[in-house]
Amino acid sequence: MFSTENCILVLGLVGQGLFTMRFVIQWVCAEKRRQSFIPQSFWYFSLGGSLLLLIYAVLRRDLVFTLGQSTGFLIYLRNLYFIHKEKKQKVPA
Repeated sequence: MFSTENCILVLGLVGQGLFTMRFVIQWVCAEKRRQSFIPQSFWYFSLGGSLLLLIYAVLRRDLVFTLGQSTGFLIYLRNLYFIHKEKKQKVPA
């Protein structure tokens, strides 16, 4: 029923959906606060969307897209590392 090509397309669409949701979440949070704000969930949606789009790009054998998503993936991962590191440092011993 589902061809490999259709499965790859669905993977890419889901990844793009996650990637798009990060902007929706950031926008809603900024509107609620009435100031620019990036919630932690922005980074998780960025990471998830980037990972799926990276897999999609590799399966499509698109070097430019693969390089772009792999760079973003590492940046999102690093941002989450800093967030969790800061939270650990704030917890009283």
